[in-house]
Amino acid sequence: MAYKLMKYREKNNTAYITLNRPKVINCLNIALSEELYDAIWRIRNSKKLDYVVIKGAGGNFCAGDDLKEMQRGAWGDANQAMHRVRFYQNMANQLEELDKITVAAVDGYAVGGGLEITMVCDFVIATERARWGMPEVDVGITPGWGGTTRLTRLIGRRLSKEVNLVGSFHSAKRAVREGLWNRVVPNGKLDAEVEKLLALLRTKNQQGLRQLKFTLNRNIEADLYTAQGFEAMGFGLTAAVNGWWRVDDADKGKGLKAFRDKNTLWNKRRNPAIPFWSDED
Repeated sequence: MAYKLMKYREKNNTAYITLNRPKVINCLNIALSEELYDAIWRIRNSKKLDYVVIKGAGGNFCAGDDLKEMQRGAWGDANQAMHRVRFYQNMANQLEELDKITVAAVDGYAVGGGLEITMVCDFVIATERARWGMPEVDVGITPGWGGTTRLTRLIGRRLSKEVNLVGSFHSAKRAVREGLWNRVVPNGKLDAEVEKLLALLRTKNQQGLRQLKFTLNRNIEADLYTAQGFEAMGFGLTAAVNGWWRVDDADKGKGLKAFRDKNTLWNKRRNPAIPFWSDED
């Protein structure tokens, strides 16, 4: 796909995405959103990429959905609008689920859908002049892909109500203080700080980073005991990929070989299992 509203480049093991509608603060019209979705899938299928950096052109990150396009009726009727929102939700989910480390580099405004993009990135670095908020209430709409769901998980119910019901804009320092973003850097130092973070992360074991991201994303949505199960299984995988994979009573591929060959082991396992307690049906 040739991108017209977005810049995309790959350097070494990193993909750089720049939302490129600076005259409208990089707001997400349908065409740009579809380009972004395509890039996410392109990155997901890449075997050589480990990192993704998302930023905006022209001194701003993203002003959210294109309200003028929405007002012209491009989203269709209520049913079609719901499908459009679900498309955006899936786009956010796919970005969050990438087995790559993602960094949102925020300059200027990150509001509405722009803020929702930052919520699904692993790291958010912002300039001192960056501003964030959910102003949908003042145009008579409600957030559709993170502003009332992920936001509450990140900063809590009380503050999420303030952000959504009041609709004001907040400083980058407050985003860091409330646990929404990671770091504030001086204006003009954003790219340098992003590259500094990437350089540090590249020293890590990449399998370890992927595994930690997966476990952390899952565990935050689970009860404690379920989360501990993920944690234990994750450590088991860690042990295996570190070479401690031999378990005396593990199957070691025998079951798959038995299925293929329909050998004595297959008959020993399957023949008594098939009719067992089947008279209870």
